[in-house]
Amino acid sequence: MKLFADAATPEDLFHGQWQGRPSKLDAFKPYLDDRWNQGCTNAWTVWEEIVPLGYQGSYQRVRAYFREKRLSPGPVTARPPSPRVVAGWVLRRPESLPETDCLRLEAVLVHCPELDALTGHVRAFGQMVTERQGERLPEWLDAVRQDDLPSRVRPRRLRALA
Repeated sequence: MKLFADAATPEDLFHGQWQGRPSKLDAFKPYLDDRWNQGCTNAWTVWEEIVPLGYQGSYQRVRAYFREKRLSPGPVTARPPSPRVVAGWVLRRPESLPETDCLRLEAVLVHCPELDALTGHVRAFGQMVTERQGERLPEWLDAVRQDDLPSRVRPRRLRALA
């Protein structure tokens, strides 16, 4: 009961086992945010769009997320994916990525042109290796050097060759 007495705001009461736990909606929040920013604030419409993309949660969860967006003073956004998760998306064959991961990767690449360029080079390199086209390596190296990527996104081996 002390928790209730000490609470200055309703948010102070939100403690417990369910706080911070992942939900089925987490993977779709970037998509929901994009649709919200495009002006689609109808939870039912967006729920109908994400179900074919693999969402298995309830409509009520989508509705609650949109309600939170309506009532919050600041923008509600999904937590960005970790660098490890993004690296996994970049290193996988695009056709093997689930559609939700493709959408999330596109959202990341839109905001980082250097990572977008690097993704193209990584995929070109992967294709070159899997199709045994070693004669394309000098051309690939030239293309990477021409992009003049910052050292933090430039492949380590390429820095050694430069």
